[in-house]
Amino acid sequence: MSRQRLQKLIAAAGVCSRRHAEDLLREGRVKVNQVTAGLGDQADPSIDRIEVDGCPLSQPSSPKLILLNKPPGVISSCSDPQGRKTVLDLIPESLRRGLHPIGRLDGDSRGALLLTNQGAITLQLTHPRYAHRKTYKVLVRGKPMSTTLQRWRNGVSLDGIPTQPAEVSLLKQGANQSLLQVILTEGRNRQIRRVADALGHPVLDLQRTAISSIDLGSLPEGQWRELTGSEWTSIRLERNECP
Repeated sequence: MSRQRLQKLIAAAGVCSRRHAEDLLREGRVKVNQVTAGLGDQADPSIDRIEVDGCPLSQPSSPKLILLNKPPGVISSCSDPQGRKTVLDLIPESLRRGLHPIGRLDGDSRGALLLTNQGAITLQLTHPRYAHRKTYKVLVRGKPMSTTLQRWRNGVSLDGIPTQPAEVSLLKQGANQSLLQVILTEGRNRQIRRVADALGHPVLDLQRTAISSIDLGSLPEGQWRELTGSEWTSIRLERNECP
């Protein structure tokens, strides 16, 4: 196979769009044969080892899709230069080859995280055009007023850009804290925590309970399971229904 620009190879593997791949290269998050690559660099995937955030770009032939209940304090990455525990450390070594997390879940947060070795699935579940729903239980400080929750539903400006409409409902309220359910179709960096801070109700605990139709259920924290056949089918159907 001939050498090609890295952003093209990364996009073709389904990791992200070509434009996002260019950002990854600018940020120094891509390596070729253990050397940090830059925008404009090329590689031959048949002979070069290409990594994005420490995850190999190559794909094993046997597709895997795993649901992990990520504990707080575990990093949503394949490796960490600071030596912190990553989500791959919770998966048996025999299954790790080619696995990478689909999207991210903050180190302080817990709950549902999908891992796969298939770039096309990663693209489907992270690209904005698919608008997959992600469900969270969010414990916040204080008692948000109904008008505050409506502001959250309508959208709150972050970095000068309003968030997309969200589904926000009150599940339970205590003396000085409230449990909310929040459903998003976008995923900006630390979005829920930043919106809660902006509204004056900092997050005390954040758990993602579902990704699209994949529900965390009773899966214990720190444990994982492979998706069932029906869950695989639901993801394929969602892809086919996307315009």
